[in-house]
Amino acid sequence: MQTEHRINVKNKKESSWKTWYRQLRPHTLTASFVPVSIGTALALLDGSVNILLFLAMLIASLLIQAATNLFNEYYDYKRGLDNADSIGIGGGIVRDGIAPKTILNVACGFFAIAILLGFYICANSSWWIAAIGIVCMITAYFYTGGPFPIAYSPFGEIVAGFFMGVVIILIAYFIQVGSISLESILISIPISILIGAILLSNNIRDLDGDKKSGRRTLAILVGREKAIRLLAFMFAVSYGWILVLIFAQIVSPWLLIVFGSLPKAVQAVRGFHGKTQPIQMMPAMKATAQTNTHFGFLVAFGLLLSYWI
Repeated sequence: MQTEHRINVKNKKESSWKTWYRQLRPHTLTASFVPVSIGTALALLDGSVNILLFLAMLIASLLIQAATNLFNEYYDYKRGLDNADSIGIGGGIVRDGIAPKTILNVACGFFAIAILLGFYICANSSWWIAAIGIVCMITAYFYTGGPFPIAYSPFGEIVAGFFMGVVIILIAYFIQVGSISLESILISIPISILIGAILLSNNIRDLDGDKKSGRRTLAILVGREKAIRLLAFMFAVSYGWILVLIFAQIVSPWLLIVFGSLPKAVQAVRGFHGKTQPIQMMPAMKATAQTNTHFGFLVAFGLLLSYWI
């Protein structure tokens, strides 16, 4: 009896752990990990890297991303947009019975830890980072919170791409080197575009449901077919941008390895064509996220290769 009780307790703990793991939407967290890695790899090319600063920046970025996901979970529930059958959500409130207030409190707790890490980063780099960090957290909150959520507007892709691509890469680079380089700005552009592509793919999948709920996302404004073509164009620009940087001798030819991720981009675009049901488009959306992850990691690895070789 005691052995059976211990097994049941263990299973409950595992279930609780898995439930909270889903709320963080771990497949989205690479959108924070990749830019920090790229900014730090660029800094390595231009000098030395402080590992503690790198870890503080990485953890703070992941916490802000996770908090944004939890805010999204909370406010979509409050607005009646999520239910037990919704596709692509953490489902902690509508499926697992987590109290909405608990989701909100955990999100705020993540913000608090990120702020503490921000103090450490600022103390070892510049206090101007604090102002930028505050703007980032305010944007993360208003992405789905507040009276006019950014995610429900046509500007979600632009805002997410800018803050999670350009801003994170430049901060990660600046705290190591103490300045901003042209190379760091230019390399951040395709990363930003691909982060925006993740949001666009999400909005293509949810187009019909979002339209019924009154959202005005970019995918709704241009229509499903044009949104898919826009997604393909974003992929093309991202890969073409790297080629231009290589031909202009701004980055090393080692970055050609990013084309190893191209099949995933092709898979993503093809996966959306002819599909209308959200569940049918999940593989295409997953391929879009994987394109961003693989592209970003290969950029960082290419930069490291140019440093080592």
